[in-house]
Amino acid sequence: MKKIVIILACSLLSSSFVFAQTSPKIGWIESAELLQSMPEKSKADSNIAKYAKDFQNQIDIMMKEYQTKGQAYQAGEKTMSDAIKEVKQREIADLQARIEATQQSAQEKLQQKKQDVYAPILEKADKAIKAVAKEKNYDYILDKSGGVLLFAKDGDNILPLVKAKLGIK
Repeated sequence: MKKIVIILACSLLSSSFVFAQTSPKIGWIESAELLQSMPEKSKADSNIAKYAKDFQNQIDIMMKEYQTKGQAYQAGEKTMSDAIKEVKQREIADLQARIEATQQSAQEKLQQKKQDVYAPILEKADKAIKAVAKEKNYDYILDKSGGVLLFAKDGDNILPLVKAKLGIK
């Protein structure tokens, strides 16, 4: 009976020792903070802001034209014939439709521009994270920025290592 207890105790100790050796090494990073610290991001942000400003300028010009036509219509409405009123109303409605279409197009193009501009930056960050994970033998790296991590025991924050890999201070 003693031998069975000793064998059982030894097997439990050895299995817990094996489990301790095979538990995964987990690190975490706040990718939003990494992205914010990358110098390429500020250049990308200014590029996107300029692109958006160009669209906004175009829309502002159209809005001024819309206001001018609307005010002219209201000022001369009483003296206009029904046919002229109809033509002017159609002009104003067409301009309003063009403004709405331009705004919609601008939003879509701006979103595509953001994706195009950020893609190489995100790819660079992803490569650096993977390189650090391989160099430091991490099994998993969790992104704390995404709100996916609800609870975790203290792990290793690899942000300083990834910044060093990218040459960021």
